[in-house]
Amino acid sequence: MSADIQRIAEFLWLEADLLDGKDYQAWLELWDDDGKYIVPVQRQTENFEDVLNYAYDDADMRTMRVARLTSGESASAVAASVTVRTLSRFRQIDPAPDGAMRVRCAQHLAETTRGHTRMVPCDVTYTLREADGALRLAGKIVLLANSDHTLTNMTYLP
Repeated sequence: MSADIQRIAEFLWLEADLLDGKDYQAWLELWDDDGKYIVPVQRQTENFEDVLNYAYDDADMRTMRVARLTSGESASAVAASVTVRTLSRFRQIDPAPDGAMRVRCAQHLAETTRGHTRMVPCDVTYTLREADGALRLAGKIVLLANSDHTLTNMTYLP
């Protein structure tokens, strides 16, 4: 693994660990203000603005989603899932139009709620920027492998 990919993988493992540990405030701090977090309903699209998405979050929406997940007052905060993610198959792809790095990887997400465990395999594309020597999330697109099935639980962030 090249030094660049190793550094990127370590950053993305940190992001996964923050999500699994429900350290959502630290997760929010990884993001650039203009970054987009996208989980489309359909895998076969690139025009995310014009299709139905489970999530299409800018900074304000990410903050509101985290508030719902942590407030204890919404359905998404009651019986929140326990998640364990494994990321692998890191590959740098063509840079974003603004020159930001883009990396695609596989994510295997085990989600357990109310005694049932479900596997949610995903292809994830990250857009990363460097600022002051640190990587920042400028975008995250999560393509659910089973997107043609019903996503029955949104008590976690894929």
